Amino acid sequence: MEKRNAVWITGASSGIGKAIAMLFADKGENVIVSSRDGNELKKYLAPKSKNIFVFPLDVSDPEQIRGKYSEIKESFFVNALINNAGVTSFKPVVELTDDEVKKILTTNLIGAVNLTRAVLPEMIKRNLGTIINILSVAADNIFKNSSVYSASKSGLKTFTKILREEVREYSIRVINVYPGATRTPIWPSEVLEKFADKMMSPDDVAKVVFNVFQNKSNLVEEEIVLRPLTGDLKL
Repeated sequence: MEKRNAVWITGASSGIGKAIAMLFADKGENVIVSSRDGNELKKYLAPKSKNIFVFPLDVSDPEQIRGKYSEIKESFFVNALINNAGVTSFKPVVELTDDEVKKILTTNLIGAVNLTRAVLPEMIKRNLGTIINILSVAADNIFKNSSVYSASKSGLKTFTKILREEVREYSIRVINVYPGATRTPIWPSEVLEKFADKMMSPDDVAKVVFNVFQNKSNLVEEEIVLRPLTGDLKL
């Protein structure tokens, strides 16, 4: 079977990742979707489009990443990776458990690094590729009770800024998107109830990501900050 180009999106079972997957599929792209909850992907995404392909994955596990990418590359060229998987815990530093710290860092930072490392050799070989990281304004701003989450996003920001310089010669685009408050399940229910009307829509964020992806000119939008019109939330 002839291999096809595809966009690989992590954290695709809800929120921004799900919105990106649906929009890309609607625009005719082959979309590979991953998250820990494969049943959620199969229930809500795969039935909606013939060009959505489900590959369940826990991005915090490097062995799973290598194994899943080996499966994917049998049928697809990953011409774009969208690192969207993310978790957090809204707690002061002193209340965080070892498991919470590990989960946030291995999912948000180390997972994205390992996914990038997996797809890069083929992109370099083809002199073609796009890597889009869904970061957060928390990578640069100070929000209480988000210390490790902010550290993970800031670390990924720095990693990819250096990566960008390493892969320019191979025509690989590395793009960081920094959304502000967006209506997704990552927020506690009481925050969503109080502030949902001030938050951005995942669908609107997805539109920005698609517009950046489809731009194949000699111009690349490398660092994109998105905020609600009313600014950052005052929790």
